[in-house]
This record gives sequence, C-alpha cells and structure tokens, in this order.
Amino acid sequence: MTDRSAPDNLEKVLDKAAAAGDGTENVSVSQIMSAVGRRSFGPIMLVISLIAWTPLGGVPGVPTALALTLILVAGQLVVGMEHFWLPRFVLDRSMNRERFRKVIGYIKPVARVIDRVLRERLQWIFQPIFVRFAALICIAVAVTVPPLEVVPFAGVVPWTAIAIFALALITRDGFLALIAFAVALGAGYTVFRVLL
Repeated sequence: MTDRSAPDNLEKVLDKAAAAGDGTENVSVSQIMSAVGRRSFGPIMLVISLIAWTPLGGVPGVPTALALTLILVAGQLVVGMEHFWLPRFVLDRSMNRERFRKVIGYIKPVARVIDRVLRERLQWIFQPIFVRFAALICIAVAVTVPPLEVVPFAGVVPWTAIAIFALALITRDGFLALIAFAVALGAGYTVFRVLL
C-alpha cells in the first residue's frame, strides 16, 4: 500500500504537486496525481485536502466533488488496493496552474516548520488494520463535507482532520495520527452543532 518513491514529508509533497503540468496554463487533477504518485495514498489525500483550501474549494459544488473523490481514494485504501483509480471526469478537472502554485508557495514556509516537528513515532499504530481504520475515519469525515457546503468556512474542520490523517500516513508519525482522531471527533461535533 506504500510506494518507496513516495514523498515522506509535507514539503516534498508540495514540491511534487507544484511541478505538475510544467509549462502549461492549466494543471489537471490527473497531472497532480501523476506527479505525486499513484500509489501514494497519503500524499494524494493530502493534495485533495489542499485543493479544498484553495479558492477552487470555494466554488459551489467543488467541495462535494472533492469529498466524493476523497471517499473513492480512501475506500480503495480500505479494501487494500495497491494503487488508486479515479474516473476520467475527475482526472480531467483542471485549475489555473500559476494560481495553484501560488497557493502552494504560501503553504511551503509552514510546511518546513511542520516537517521539523514531525518524525516517526509510535510505529505500532501503522499496522495495516489501523491504516484501513484511519481511511474509514477519513471517509466518515468526508461525508460531512457536502452538508457543510452551505455554511461558509465550516468545511475547514473536516478537511483539516483529513489533512492531518494524510500527513500522519506520509510521515508515519503515530502521535500525529492520534491528534487526527481528536480533530475528526471535533469535525463530527461541528457538523452536529451546525446542522442540528
């Protein structure tokens, strides 16, 4: 379920994503996925979360589409697939490449700080059963995104939880994974308070 060539920290993920579609005006989801690595479930889930934080994530319908994509990717991790598959209509979605790179440029200084803090800890957490359970939690959190789309900025909490899970998978930081569980609980509470 892992790729030895996959990026192992946040800055490397961002560098690979930023290099996608080099020389073109727009960058497609397919180009981003190929740049990051099609066996790299953690980086792909992180990139989906990052796209949700870009201006594209504010376009009506896009958060729901990203959530469905995340559910599809995480679902394949749950069933133990070695590499993920996405439908063509998702892979063909594109955005302005320079705008995408600009957002990544804003995130990179934060990424460097995060990478200095994270390290391999609590390795026993990363048994296949945990990884699949974490993917299930990401699916449950992603399901909350569509109803939150009508509430400005409410989707930030679930996407943050998913991003932390993804980052924990990338860096194999078990302590961060535990934090991700706590944030996921917070996402569930947010949905309860906002929608009920």
